[in-house]
Amino acid sequence: MASGLRAAGPEDPLRAVSQGEAAAGAAPVRAVVAAPRPVRGRAGREAARRRLQPPGAPAAERPGKAAEAEPEAAAAVRPAAAGPEEEARPLPAVCASPLRGMWRAEKVALYCDAVLLGCQAEDVDEAMSKYLSGKLAQKEKWLGVWKTNPELFFVQFEEASLPFVGILVEVTCRPRQSSSPCFKVAVSVAEPFSSNIANIPREAVDEVLAELAQSVPLLEVYPVEGQDAAVGDIALALEVVRFFYDFLWRDWDEEEGCENYTALIEERINLCCDMEDGTIPGPIAQRFRKTLEKYKSKRAELIEYQGSIKDDPSAAEAVECWKKYYEIVMLCGLLKTWEDLRLRVHGPFFPRILRRRKGKRDLGKTITHIVAKVMTTEMVKGLSSDTLLQQHGDLDVALDSCYSGDTVVIFPGEYQAANLALLTEDIVIRGVGKREEILITSEPSHDSFVVSKADNVKLMHLSLIQQGTVDGIVVVESGHLTLENCVLKCEGTGVCVLTGAALTVTDSEITGAQGAGVELYPGSTAILERNEIHHCNNLRTSDSSKSTLGGVNMKVLPAPKLKMTNNHIYGNNGYGVSILQPTEQFIIVEEALSKGAASGDNKDDNTLSKVMQNLNLEMNNNKIEANLKGDIRIVTS
Repeated sequence: MASGLRAAGPEDPLRAVSQGEAAAGAAPVRAVVAAPRPVRGRAGREAARRRLQPPGAPAAERPGKAAEAEPEAAAAVRPAAAGPEEEARPLPAVCASPLRGMWRAEKVALYCDAVLLGCQAEDVDEAMSKYLSGKLAQKEKWLGVWKTNPELFFVQFEEASLPFVGILVEVTCRPRQSSSPCFKVAVSVAEPFSSNIANIPREAVDEVLAELAQSVPLLEVYPVEGQDAAVGDIALALEVVRFFYDFLWRDWDEEEGCENYTALIEERINLCCDMEDGTIPGPIAQRFRKTLEKYKSKRAELIEYQGSIKDDPSAAEAVECWKKYYEIVMLCGLLKTWEDLRLRVHGPFFPRILRRRKGKRDLGKTITHIVAKVMTTEMVKGLSSDTLLQQHGDLDVALDSCYSGDTVVIFPGEYQAANLALLTEDIVIRGVGKREEILITSEPSHDSFVVSKADNVKLMHLSLIQQGTVDGIVVVESGHLTLENCVLKCEGTGVCVLTGAALTVTDSEITGAQGAGVELYPGSTAILERNEIHHCNNLRTSDSSKSTLGGVNMKVLPAPKLKMTNNHIYGNNGYGVSILQPTEQFIIVEEALSKGAASGDNKDDNTLSKVMQNLNLEMNNNKIEANLKGDIRIVTS
């Protein structure tokens, strides 16, 4: 892992510039493993580019015009050196990440009890260095793959298809050099010459290593499989340190302090595990990771910008420095908010319902809003003669014009409406025609799709297509929402009913949710009749086997009220119905519960009836089948 300069503290973002610390002497920035290495200065960049130019290229073409004239794929990038080439052999396999197979309790024990040992944030570097040094002392020489930034070797490459250049090297461990875990190790090219780039010249590799004095950052080296147990311990130690600085450490930890730092690390480990096993829906986890990467990138940009300023900064440079700094502060605040809320409270980004309730119009009049590009008399022939009509070509405008009691009638077509996330009036939104022909898609730039906070909202004969939004396809924050004869094609989480809210879903289809198709928070109410809930919990995680979410998920204490009649729940990757209780308040006989669900919700079984009564759960004539983990289960957290 490359080291760089730590950005100035929040008290003065220009401190590093004014004191000249950008040139040398500041503490290292912890970069992400695959992030670009810090630049070694303009002279170093120019030398690297000259080395990598094709022979005979005129100076005017270096490097921009040459790159524009010959765009090439990553597989075809030209190495710098010419002459006889020895084709590199494929790289051997590196040790698999031992952390992937650990349970969260094992990870907590490893970091909190074995590595950090109760230290505070300011002592983390020392603890990590001591931990690494102890493992490295077991073996002086071993083989590893050095993974470095392609910019050291290539002028032009596709970052997505060439994330790193890997070289097989022999590592010689030196004695501990400092309190930082980012110390370096001596390396030499191992035989046989091996790389992930078949045509990379051996001479180019030797030249780069010579420039680096045969020394590379330890965290850029990955031990090769098939060596002795000591090397396996080293591989685990390196992975422990990488994971810590990539996902558990925050740059503000030292600045803010914490009485029990290991407890904070435990919370972050739980957060990472929740994202891995699908407890936190995939799209929300992805958004969090992107924000964290953006924060790190912006911080590195600020450091590089500070380093480019000579002497005292000009007014323009000072303004630019402050702009970059405050962008970092905003990202930092957002990350803190997400971590505090554990990413799972619906609305972890910003409050969504900011609109005041209008109530009814003066004199109690109601209007039917027609949403269609052109309105004809045929469209309104079924309406009474005293109906007040307004025609809109845009669904957003129609929703914005609504007062309580109004009806929005939507004719076939495809629509988008940000105002669906701001439903505060008691209205009916009804499609005319086949529900498959009235398509309402979400706006990918928004976090929410349909959010209801009114006493009574009805959505009828519609297809809701979620694209890009990360919150639930429908979130009932308060009041009562009715979905009738609708199709919900989810991409993020499914239908979420928050505490105190109520939902009725009839004759509808819910599919594709990243978590549960319907998720009931404690103290909520739901009635589900004649619905299909299928192929939910489509989690794209490395360990989806731990997830229990599926068709319907209930979170109890206080228990939600759920009535399910004549539903078909099938093909979900978790359970058909999962009930999450945070304590062992109920003594559950799971075999009896499963038997009752499989036999058509047999309520004659005394144990099953008692369980359902305690949970306010009423199930009649539901068909729950072909769910990956089973039909119904109560899970204690």
